[in-house]
Amino acid sequence: MSGPLTGIRVLEMGSLIAAPFAARLFGEFGAEVIKVESPGDGDPLRSWRSVHKGTSVWWYLQARNKKSIAIDMKAPEGIEVVKRLAAAADVVIENFRPGTLEKLGLGWETLHALNPNLVMVRISGYGQTGPYRNRPGFGAIGEAMGGLRYITGEPGRAPPRVGVSIGDSLASLHGVIGALMALMRVKTGQGGGQVVDVSLVESVFNMMESMVPEYDLFGTVRERTGGALPGISPSNTYPANDGGYVVIAGNSDPIFKRLMHAIGRPDLADDPDLRSNPGRVKRNAEIDAAIAGWAVQRSTDDVVAALEAAEVPAGRLYSVADIVADPHFQARGMIQEMSLPTGEKIKVPGIVPKLSETPGEIRWTGPALGQHSSEVLADLGYSAAEIEGLKASGAIR
Repeated sequence: MSGPLTGIRVLEMGSLIAAPFAARLFGEFGAEVIKVESPGDGDPLRSWRSVHKGTSVWWYLQARNKKSIAIDMKAPEGIEVVKRLAAAADVVIENFRPGTLEKLGLGWETLHALNPNLVMVRISGYGQTGPYRNRPGFGAIGEAMGGLRYITGEPGRAPPRVGVSIGDSLASLHGVIGALMALMRVKTGQGGGQVVDVSLVESVFNMMESMVPEYDLFGTVRERTGGALPGISPSNTYPANDGGYVVIAGNSDPIFKRLMHAIGRPDLADDPDLRSNPGRVKRNAEIDAAIAGWAVQRSTDDVVAALEAAEVPAGRLYSVADIVADPHFQARGMIQEMSLPTGEKIKVPGIVPKLSETPGEIRWTGPALGQHSSEVLADLGYSAAEIEGLKASGAIR
């Protein structure tokens, strides 16, 4: 393995999205990621969405670069295996409901005593403290309570789903950031391990820009505005005459002038009342109508080409088919191929971010359930006889 996190061992005790995505990011940059699954069906993600020959293609992506060990955490022997894994890990990532690991004898106090330098990332709906800590929480609930769903969609209509499980993914990213900061403290000798407490709700709430001070000072409750960017003009999504849509952001003062000249409205470009954003916001409906009237007379490609020539930020709405075919995505390595265990090639997203000296990489697809159980336990010092005994008892698979 290579990468900036080579030498870091991560123990993943989670399922579905939040904890597994965080662990996946570690694995893409060189960390050894050991994923604990239940011996029966494993992570439910194995059967979510589109299934190919018995396994979800999402699983192959989400679990790439990970080692799978199947452990029965209801068995005392299984709990002892997990303790030994945690004692040898740098990071543990979990997304159980608060208190679940404590009931199993795997809470922070226990693991910290075994491994004082351990960093434990705990992702839950509402966090490890507070009156809501015991409530079950999924990403969709985090998006709702964190404020995102309320401001998403068209005015006067029920808020739609954002499109993907963004609440889970935002929690994953906050978990990785927290873990790296905590690891930095350990690795530089500034202190021991600690808990990184990540809430789905708070991870979404952290993205809500200036909504709280706007509400506190002005009583403003930001509402749904469709494709427009509230309080900033012009920025919206405009239909073209071929059924496509283009997002146009002309909201800096010089860009606004260039945009107005590009759409044949020099009168608006030179209007002194529109030279700065506050004035444009007051007349946003007029500006929006001018841009929309221009765009709808042209094809999507013509709109984008004209605005690119004018150095105005614009981009058409991409479907996944557009993304896969786009030369820029390809040139940046964002569309890669992996080999499935069944032999077929499958396109998958590339790795973000791009590091110049120690880039991340895809080494293998998501593993079979328990594929690495024997290997991982042997690395921990278990003998072949002990491993066979654990398999025979059902504590591992």
